[in-house]
Amino acid sequence: WEFNGSFYQPSAFLMMGIPGLEALHHWISIPFCALYLIALLGNCMILFIIKTTQSLHEPMYYFLSMLAVTDLGLVLCTLPTTLGIFWFNMRRIGFDACLTQMYFIHILSFIESSVLLAMAFDRFIAISHPLRHSSILTKTTVMKIGLVIILRGMVSLLPIPFLLKRLTYCRKIELSHSFCFHPDIMNLACADIKVNVFYGMIILLSTVGMDFIFIVLSYILIIKTIIGLATKEECLKALNTCVSHICAVLVFFIPMIALSMIHRFGRNVPPLVNTLVAYTYLIIPPALNPIIYSIKSSQIREALLRALRRKTG
Repeated sequence: WEFNGSFYQPSAFLMMGIPGLEALHHWISIPFCALYLIALLGNCMILFIIKTTQSLHEPMYYFLSMLAVTDLGLVLCTLPTTLGIFWFNMRRIGFDACLTQMYFIHILSFIESSVLLAMAFDRFIAISHPLRHSSILTKTTVMKIGLVIILRGMVSLLPIPFLLKRLTYCRKIELSHSFCFHPDIMNLACADIKVNVFYGMIILLSTVGMDFIFIVLSYILIIKTIIGLATKEECLKALNTCVSHICAVLVFFIPMIALSMIHRFGRNVPPLVNTLVAYTYLIIPPALNPIIYSIKSSQIREALLRALRRKTG
């Protein structure tokens, strides 16, 4: 512990694996390794297929590439500490290293939320204005949207590490997860955390909250457009192009909202539930997104089959 008058700041935090199941961590690591491997290979495969297939060089797949890169970042942020605990019981993480991990986890989560919103906008334009789709979402426009998404996440979350560094902390230094999460860290402080709570809520509602609202509004407009189509076949074809994105939105937002609610209001929630929701939020979406898009997107599926034939041929 570093001491400066009445100011206490831990030199490190202790991370938690799965509470109550510490003796089984080696066995539990097997499904986690499988999920991490699926996420790494699946998202790399998506990026490789989109890069090497000329017919996939269009806005929908550019946004899918952004989603894959974001998922890879989330995996690489949590993999070292999670498997470090399961394999070697390495629970200690330095204070500054914890803040750095927390900053990137939250940035990537916000970026993923924004990318899902951009994908919803792309589907709305493709269904409502199919003839103008390529002229509205040009390659330059997509790049500008991507840059704005990154800057939005970085700037909005920049004060968070500094707000945490100004706090004085209690003797309890044990985190609730195998990674660093803003509400988890600030709840260890002995100081007044009203500023942290207020700023965290404002940023969450103005970014992820607004993204979710606009995604819902986009689908209301999409459904309204689909209902106006002439034939049932056209309706189903248009709706089918949105299924993958709807699944990705549900897989990401449901556990994220649940985890935020638990950290802010669920003081009596069992630690095991808190931990499982956190892992679902950070590991399941990166592993499932490549599978969802590989199954539902015929273009990606066909490009993958062609790549496999070339390798085996």
